[in-house]
Amino acid sequence: MSAVQGTATGASPGATPGPGTTRSWWRRRRGTVLLALVVLLLLAVVVALSGDPETTTPLDPDNPGREGTAALVEVLAEQGVEVEVVRDAAALEAAEVTTTTTVVVSSTDDLGRSTVERLREHARPGLLVLLEPGPAASGALGTPPGISVPGGGPVPAACSAPGAAGSTGDRLDDLSLEVDAATAFPGPGCFPDGSGGHLLVGDDGEVVLGAAQALTNEQVLRADNAALALRLLGGGDRLVWYVPDLTDLAPGDAVSVRSLLPPWLLPGLVLGLVAMLAVALWRGRRLGPLSVEALPVVVRAVETTRSRGRLYRSAGDRPHAATALRAAARARLAERLGLGAAGGGADRVEPLVRAVATATGQDAGRVAALLDPDAPTPTTDHDLITLAQDLDRLDREVRHP
Repeated sequence: MSAVQGTATGASPGATPGPGTTRSWWRRRRGTVLLALVVLLLLAVVVALSGDPETTTPLDPDNPGREGTAALVEVLAEQGVEVEVVRDAAALEAAEVTTTTTVVVSSTDDLGRSTVERLREHARPGLLVLLEPGPAASGALGTPPGISVPGGGPVPAACSAPGAAGSTGDRLDDLSLEVDAATAFPGPGCFPDGSGGHLLVGDDGEVVLGAAQALTNEQVLRADNAALALRLLGGGDRLVWYVPDLTDLAPGDAVSVRSLLPPWLLPGLVLGLVAMLAVALWRGRRLGPLSVEALPVVVRAVETTRSRGRLYRSAGDRPHAATALRAAARARLAERLGLGAAGGGADRVEPLVRAVATATGQDAGRVAALLDPDAPTPTTDHDLITLAQDLDRLDREVRHP
Protein backbone atom coordinates (compact mmCIF):
# COMPACT_ATOMS: atom_id res chain seq x y z
CA MET A 1 0.00 0.00 0.00
CA SER A 2 2.79 2.37 0.90
CA ALA A 3 4.61 1.54 -2.31
CA VAL A 4 1.52 2.38 -4.33
CA GLN A 5 1.13 5.71 -2.53
CA GLY A 6 4.79 6.60 -3.11
CA THR A 7 4.40 5.93 -6.79
CA ALA A 8 1.28 8.05 -6.99
CA THR A 9 2.64 11.04 -5.11
CA GLY A 10 6.24 11.09 -6.41
CA ALA A 11 7.31 12.56 -9.79
CA SER A 12 8.08 10.03 -12.44
CA PRO A 13 11.57 10.19 -14.01
CA GLY A 14 10.27 10.95 -17.49
CA ALA A 15 7.68 13.53 -16.50
CA THR A 16 7.74 17.01 -18.11
CA PRO A 17 8.86 19.78 -15.67
CA GLY A 18 6.07 22.06 -14.63
CA PRO A 19 5.97 25.87 -14.53
CA GLY A 20 7.44 25.99 -11.06
CA THR A 21 10.48 23.96 -12.11
CA THR A 22 11.07 26.26 -15.14
CA ARG A 23 10.95 29.40 -12.99
CA SER A 24 13.36 27.89 -10.51
CA TRP A 25 15.82 27.02 -13.30
CA TRP A 26 15.58 30.58 -14.76
CA ARG A 27 16.28 32.13 -11.37
CA ARG A 28 19.38 30.01 -10.99
CA ARG A 29 20.71 30.48 -14.58
CA ARG A 30 19.53 33.92 -15.68
CA GLY A 31 22.87 35.64 -14.88
CA THR A 32 24.79 33.19 -17.06
CA VAL A 33 22.27 33.44 -19.89
CA LEU A 34 22.33 37.27 -19.90
CA LEU A 35 26.15 37.29 -19.90
CA ALA A 36 26.22 34.91 -22.85
CA LEU A 37 23.78 37.10 -24.78
CA VAL A 38 25.91 40.21 -24.15
CA VAL A 39 29.03 38.41 -25.35
CA LEU A 40 27.25 37.24 -28.51
CA LEU A 41 26.03 40.79 -29.17
CA LEU A 42 29.53 42.22 -28.81
CA LEU A 43 30.93 39.58 -31.16
CA ALA A 44 28.28 40.46 -33.73
CA VAL A 45 29.20 44.17 -33.52
CA VAL A 46 32.92 43.41 -33.90
CA VAL A 47 32.30 41.20 -36.91
CA ALA A 48 30.09 43.85 -38.50
CA LEU A 49 32.69 46.56 -38.06
CA SER A 50 35.72 44.50 -39.03
CA GLY A 51 35.63 44.93 -42.76
CA ASP A 52 38.61 46.03 -44.76
CA PRO A 53 40.18 48.65 -42.44
CA GLU A 54 40.95 52.05 -43.89
CA THR A 55 44.44 53.39 -43.30
CA THR A 56 45.53 56.98 -42.71
CA THR A 57 49.09 56.53 -43.97
CA PRO A 58 50.02 59.31 -46.44
CA LEU A 59 50.24 58.21 -50.12
CA ASP A 60 48.75 54.84 -49.24
CA PRO A 61 46.55 53.41 -52.03
CA ASP A 62 43.97 52.26 -49.47
CA ASN A 63 43.71 55.68 -47.83
CA PRO A 64 40.54 57.52 -48.97
CA GLY A 65 41.48 60.64 -47.00
CA ARG A 66 43.00 63.86 -48.22
CA GLU A 67 46.58 62.54 -48.07
CA GLY A 68 45.77 59.13 -49.57
CA THR A 69 45.92 57.98 -53.19
CA ALA A 70 42.79 55.82 -53.39
CA ALA A 71 41.27 58.07 -56.08
CA LEU A 72 44.31 57.69 -58.34
CA VAL A 73 44.28 53.92 -57.99
CA GLU A 74 40.60 53.81 -58.89
CA VAL A 75 41.15 55.95 -62.00
CA LEU A 76 44.10 53.79 -63.09
CA ALA A 77 41.93 50.71 -62.73
CA GLU A 78 39.23 52.35 -64.85
CA GLN A 79 41.87 53.07 -67.50
CA GLY A 80 42.59 49.36 -67.78
CA VAL A 81 45.71 49.26 -65.60
CA GLU A 82 45.91 46.21 -63.35
CA VAL A 83 46.79 47.47 -59.87
CA GLU A 84 48.28 45.18 -57.24
CA VAL A 85 49.10 46.46 -53.75
CA VAL A 86 51.83 44.59 -51.84
CA ARG A 87 52.83 45.43 -48.28
CA ASP A 88 55.98 43.44 -47.60
CA ALA A 89 59.10 42.29 -49.40
CA ALA A 90 57.90 38.70 -49.72
CA ALA A 91 54.68 39.79 -51.44
CA LEU A 92 56.69 42.06 -53.74
CA GLU A 93 58.95 39.21 -54.83
CA ALA A 94 55.87 37.09 -55.45
CA ALA A 95 54.36 39.79 -57.71
CA GLU A 96 55.09 39.45 -61.43
CA VAL A 97 57.11 42.30 -62.94
CA THR A 98 57.59 42.57 -66.70
CA THR A 99 58.75 45.27 -69.10
CA THR A 100 55.23 46.75 -69.10
CA THR A 101 55.01 46.88 -65.29
CA THR A 102 55.45 49.99 -63.19
CA VAL A 103 56.55 49.52 -59.59
CA VAL A 104 55.76 52.53 -57.37
CA VAL A 105 57.00 52.71 -53.79
CA SER A 106 55.41 54.89 -51.08
CA SER A 107 56.36 55.10 -47.37
CA THR A 108 59.98 55.16 -48.54
CA ASP A 109 61.18 56.04 -45.02
CA ASP A 110 60.69 52.35 -44.18
CA LEU A 111 63.21 51.26 -46.82
CA GLY A 112 66.69 50.02 -45.93
CA ARG A 113 69.76 49.00 -47.91
CA SER A 114 68.71 45.37 -48.04
CA THR A 115 65.14 46.14 -49.12
CA VAL A 116 66.37 48.65 -51.73
CA GLU A 117 68.69 46.04 -53.24
CA ARG A 118 65.90 43.46 -53.38
CA LEU A 119 63.50 46.07 -54.78
CA ARG A 120 65.89 47.10 -57.55
CA GLU A 121 66.64 43.52 -58.50
CA HIS A 122 62.99 42.50 -58.69
CA ALA A 123 61.73 45.70 -60.39
CA ARG A 124 64.55 45.87 -62.96
CA PRO A 125 62.47 44.74 -65.98
CA GLY A 126 59.90 47.52 -65.46
CA LEU A 127 59.84 51.17 -64.37
CA LEU A 128 60.64 51.91 -60.72
CA VAL A 129 59.11 55.08 -59.21
CA LEU A 130 59.94 56.15 -55.64
CA LEU A 131 57.82 58.79 -53.89
CA GLU A 132 59.67 61.33 -51.75
CA PRO A 133 62.57 59.22 -50.42
CA GLY A 134 63.99 60.47 -47.14
CA PRO A 135 67.67 60.76 -46.18
CA ALA A 136 68.05 57.05 -45.37
CA ALA A 137 66.34 55.91 -48.57
CA SER A 138 68.32 58.45 -50.63
CA GLY A 139 71.55 57.11 -49.18
CA ALA A 140 70.53 53.55 -50.01
CA LEU A 141 69.54 54.59 -53.53
CA GLY A 142 72.72 56.59 -54.08
CA THR A 143 70.78 59.75 -54.94
CA PRO A 144 71.53 63.17 -53.42
CA PRO A 145 69.34 63.95 -50.40
CA GLY A 146 66.56 66.45 -51.06
CA ILE A 147 65.43 69.46 -49.10
CA SER A 148 61.87 70.39 -48.17
CA VAL A 149 60.62 73.51 -49.92
CA PRO A 150 57.24 75.27 -49.87
CA GLY A 151 55.01 74.55 -52.79
CA GLY A 152 53.76 76.94 -55.38
CA GLY A 153 52.85 76.82 -58.91
CA PRO A 154 52.16 75.93 -61.41
CA VAL A 155 55.76 74.84 -62.11
CA PRO A 156 56.49 73.78 -65.71
CA ALA A 157 58.26 70.49 -66.34
CA ALA A 158 61.28 71.97 -68.22
CA CYS A 159 62.73 68.55 -69.02
CA SER A 160 64.21 69.61 -72.36
CA ALA A 161 67.82 69.73 -71.14
CA PRO A 162 69.89 66.91 -72.70
CA GLY A 163 70.15 63.99 -70.32
CA ALA A 164 68.00 65.70 -67.71
CA ALA A 165 65.25 63.11 -67.56
CA GLY A 166 65.50 60.84 -70.57
CA SER A 167 62.41 59.32 -72.13
CA THR A 168 60.38 59.75 -68.95
CA GLY A 169 60.94 63.48 -69.06
CA ASP A 170 59.91 63.57 -72.71
CA ARG A 171 56.46 62.31 -71.68
CA LEU A 172 56.11 65.06 -69.05
CA ASP A 173 57.62 68.02 -70.87
CA ASP A 174 54.31 69.77 -71.65
CA LEU A 175 52.90 69.45 -68.11
CA SER A 176 52.94 71.71 -65.05
CA LEU A 177 52.96 70.82 -61.38
CA GLU A 178 51.27 72.48 -58.40
CA VAL A 179 51.54 71.22 -54.80
CA ASP A 180 51.49 72.69 -51.29
CA ALA A 181 54.95 71.39 -50.38
CA ALA A 182 57.59 69.27 -52.07
CA THR A 183 61.14 67.92 -51.89
CA ALA A 184 63.72 69.43 -54.23
CA PHE A 185 66.76 67.44 -55.37
CA PRO A 186 69.96 69.15 -56.55
CA GLY A 187 70.98 68.66 -60.13
CA PRO A 188 69.09 68.62 -63.43
CA GLY A 189 65.58 67.29 -63.34
CA CYS A 190 61.97 67.98 -64.16
CA PHE A 191 59.84 70.68 -62.52
CA PRO A 192 62.79 72.72 -61.26
CA ASP A 193 62.58 75.67 -58.92
CA GLY A 194 65.30 77.73 -57.26
CA SER A 195 66.31 74.82 -55.00
CA GLY A 196 66.42 71.98 -57.54
CA GLY A 197 64.18 69.62 -59.44
CA HIS A 198 61.12 67.82 -58.06
CA LEU A 199 61.53 64.79 -60.35
CA LEU A 200 64.78 62.97 -61.14
CA VAL A 201 65.45 60.09 -63.50
CA GLY A 202 68.51 57.96 -62.78
CA ASP A 203 70.82 56.25 -65.23
CA ASP A 204 68.94 52.97 -64.76
CA GLY A 205 65.58 54.62 -65.46
CA GLU A 206 64.57 54.87 -61.82
CA VAL A 207 62.28 57.83 -61.19
CA VAL A 208 62.40 59.79 -57.93
CA LEU A 209 59.37 62.05 -57.41
CA GLY A 210 59.76 64.70 -54.73
CA ALA A 211 56.34 66.25 -55.33
CA ALA A 212 54.35 63.19 -54.33
CA GLN A 213 51.50 65.36 -53.04
CA ALA A 214 50.47 65.69 -56.68
CA LEU A 215 49.15 62.12 -56.46
CA THR A 216 47.01 62.63 -53.36
CA ASN A 217 43.23 62.75 -53.36
CA GLU A 218 43.25 66.42 -52.34
CA GLN A 219 45.73 67.78 -54.90
CA VAL A 220 45.54 65.42 -57.87
CA LEU A 221 43.15 67.76 -59.73
CA ARG A 222 45.39 70.82 -59.52
CA ALA A 223 47.19 72.08 -62.64
CA ASP A 224 48.35 69.02 -64.64
CA ASN A 225 48.81 66.78 -61.59
CA ALA A 226 46.31 64.20 -62.86
CA ALA A 227 48.01 63.96 -66.25
CA LEU A 228 51.38 63.65 -64.50
CA ALA A 229 50.09 60.76 -62.37
CA LEU A 230 48.53 58.91 -65.31
CA ARG A 231 51.57 59.31 -67.57
CA LEU A 232 54.03 58.38 -64.85
CA LEU A 233 52.15 55.41 -63.32
CA GLY A 234 49.79 54.37 -66.10
CA GLY A 235 52.30 53.94 -68.91
CA GLY A 236 52.15 50.14 -68.67
CA ASP A 237 49.36 47.66 -68.36
CA ARG A 238 50.25 46.69 -64.80
CA LEU A 239 51.05 48.66 -61.65
CA VAL A 240 52.57 47.12 -58.52
CA TRP A 241 52.21 49.49 -55.57
CA TYR A 242 54.72 48.55 -52.87
CA VAL A 243 54.20 49.80 -49.30
CA PRO A 244 57.34 48.72 -47.35
CA ASP A 245 57.17 47.28 -43.90
CA LEU A 246 59.74 47.78 -41.15
CA THR A 247 59.83 44.05 -40.50
CA ASP A 248 61.49 43.61 -43.93
CA LEU A 249 64.64 45.40 -42.74
CA ALA A 250 67.77 43.40 -42.07
CA PRO A 251 69.64 43.87 -38.75
CA GLY A 252 72.34 45.90 -40.55
CA ASP A 253 69.83 48.39 -41.99
CA ALA A 254 69.61 50.44 -38.82
CA VAL A 255 70.15 54.14 -39.44
CA SER A 256 72.42 56.01 -37.02
CA VAL A 257 71.50 59.43 -35.79
CA ARG A 258 74.76 60.83 -37.12
CA SER A 259 73.90 59.83 -40.66
CA LEU A 260 70.72 61.92 -40.47
CA LEU A 261 72.52 65.07 -39.30
CA PRO A 262 73.88 67.65 -41.74
CA PRO A 263 77.65 67.44 -42.29
CA TRP A 264 78.30 70.94 -40.91
CA LEU A 265 76.69 70.26 -37.53
CA LEU A 266 79.62 68.47 -35.84
CA PRO A 267 82.26 71.08 -36.82
CA GLY A 268 79.83 73.80 -35.76
CA LEU A 269 79.39 72.19 -32.33
CA VAL A 270 83.16 71.88 -31.89
CA LEU A 271 83.65 75.53 -32.86
CA GLY A 272 80.90 76.62 -30.45
CA LEU A 273 82.51 74.62 -27.61
CA VAL A 274 85.91 76.23 -28.26
CA ALA A 275 84.30 79.68 -28.29
CA MET A 276 82.55 78.99 -24.98
CA LEU A 277 85.82 77.87 -23.38
CA ALA A 278 87.59 80.99 -24.68
CA VAL A 279 84.87 83.26 -23.26
CA ALA A 280 84.99 81.42 -19.92
CA LEU A 281 88.78 81.87 -19.70
CA TRP A 282 88.49 85.52 -20.71
CA ARG A 283 85.75 86.42 -18.26
CA GLY A 284 87.07 84.24 -15.45
CA ARG A 285 90.65 85.58 -15.32
CA ARG A 286 91.99 86.91 -11.98
CA LEU A 287 92.29 90.69 -11.66
CA GLY A 288 94.65 90.56 -8.67
CA PRO A 289 94.16 90.11 -4.92
CA LEU A 290 90.95 91.26 -3.35
CA SER A 291 91.10 94.71 -1.71
CA VAL A 292 90.17 94.92 1.95
CA GLU A 293 87.98 97.90 2.83
CA ALA A 294 87.09 98.99 6.34
CA LEU A 295 83.44 98.93 7.28
CA PRO A 296 81.58 102.27 7.76
CA VAL A 297 81.77 103.75 11.27
CA VAL A 298 78.47 104.08 13.13
CA VAL A 299 78.11 107.59 14.64
CA ARG A 300 75.28 108.56 16.98
CA ALA A 301 72.98 111.41 15.98
CA VAL A 302 73.92 113.60 18.92
CA GLU A 303 77.59 113.36 18.02
CA THR A 304 76.79 114.34 14.43
CA THR A 305 74.85 117.38 15.64
CA ARG A 306 77.66 118.47 17.93
CA SER A 307 80.21 118.00 15.20
CA ARG A 308 78.21 120.14 12.80
CA GLY A 309 77.85 122.79 15.48
CA ARG A 310 81.60 122.85 16.02
CA LEU A 311 82.15 123.16 12.28
CA TYR A 312 79.70 126.07 12.05
CA ARG A 313 81.38 127.71 15.07
CA SER A 314 84.89 127.28 13.74
CA ALA A 315 83.81 128.59 10.35
CA GLY A 316 81.87 131.51 11.83
CA ASP A 317 78.99 130.80 9.43
CA ARG A 318 76.12 132.13 11.58
CA PRO A 319 73.74 132.74 8.62
CA HIS A 320 74.01 129.10 7.54
CA ALA A 321 73.40 127.90 11.09
CA ALA A 322 70.41 130.21 11.50
CA THR A 323 68.93 129.02 8.21
CA ALA A 324 69.28 125.39 9.30
CA LEU A 325 67.65 126.10 12.70
CA ARG A 326 64.68 127.91 11.12
CA ALA A 327 64.19 125.22 8.44
CA ALA A 328 64.14 122.44 11.05
CA ALA A 329 61.73 124.43 13.25
CA ARG A 330 59.37 125.08 10.31
CA ALA A 331 59.33 121.34 9.41
CA ARG A 332 58.52 120.29 13.00
CA LEU A 333 55.83 122.91 13.50
CA ALA A 334 54.16 122.18 10.14
CA GLU A 335 53.96 118.49 10.94
CA ARG A 336 52.51 119.13 14.43
CA LEU A 337 49.91 121.54 13.09
CA GLY A 338 48.78 119.08 10.40
CA LEU A 339 50.24 120.99 7.47
CA GLY A 340 52.43 118.06 6.40
CA ALA A 341 56.15 117.95 5.81
CA ALA A 342 55.77 120.14 2.70
CA GLY A 343 54.07 122.83 4.78
CA GLY A 344 57.38 123.68 6.38
CA GLY A 345 59.02 124.74 3.13
CA ALA A 346 60.33 128.23 2.53
CA ASP A 347 57.48 128.92 0.06
CA ARG A 348 54.77 128.12 2.68
CA VAL A 349 55.93 130.47 5.47
CA GLU A 350 52.86 132.74 5.66
CA PRO A 351 50.28 129.91 6.23
CA LEU A 352 52.60 128.38 8.83
CA VAL A 353 53.09 131.72 10.64
CA ARG A 354 49.31 132.26 10.83
CA ALA A 355 48.77 128.72 12.12
CA VAL A 356 51.49 129.07 14.80
CA ALA A 357 50.21 132.47 15.89
CA THR A 358 46.68 131.09 16.23
CA ALA A 359 47.88 128.04 18.17
CA THR A 360 50.09 130.01 20.62
CA GLY A 361 48.26 133.35 20.78
CA GLN A 362 51.44 135.25 19.93
CA ASP A 363 51.82 138.12 17.53
CA ALA A 364 52.22 137.00 13.91
CA GLY A 365 55.07 139.47 13.35
CA ARG A 366 57.12 138.00 16.21
CA VAL A 367 56.49 134.49 14.91
CA ALA A 368 57.52 135.55 11.40
CA ALA A 369 60.76 137.07 12.78
CA LEU A 370 61.61 133.66 14.15
CA LEU A 371 60.55 131.43 11.21
CA ASP A 372 60.89 133.52 8.08
CA PRO A 373 64.08 132.58 6.16
CA ASP A 374 64.37 136.19 5.02
CA ALA A 375 64.43 137.52 8.60
CA PRO A 376 67.66 139.19 9.83
CA THR A 377 70.41 136.73 10.65
CA PRO A 378 72.27 136.76 13.99
CA THR A 379 75.54 138.70 13.98
CA THR A 380 76.99 137.24 17.17
CA ASP A 381 77.09 133.87 18.86
CA HIS A 382 74.86 135.24 21.60
CA ASP A 383 72.21 136.21 19.06
CA LEU A 384 72.43 132.76 17.46
CA ILE A 385 71.95 131.07 20.85
CA THR A 386 69.00 133.35 21.59
CA LEU A 387 67.40 132.42 18.24
CA ALA A 388 67.81 128.73 19.01
CA GLN A 389 66.24 129.16 22.46
CA ASP A 390 63.32 131.19 21.07
CA LEU A 391 62.64 128.54 18.40
CA ASP A 392 62.74 125.79 21.03
CA ARG A 393 60.33 127.73 23.26
CA LEU A 394 57.96 128.28 20.32
CA ASP A 395 58.04 124.55 19.55
CA ARG A 396 57.12 123.71 23.20
CA GLU A 397 54.25 126.17 23.17
CA VAL A 398 52.83 124.56 20.04
CA ARG A 399 53.14 121.10 21.58
CA HIS A 400 51.64 122.21 24.91
CA PRO A 401 49.47 125.28 24.25
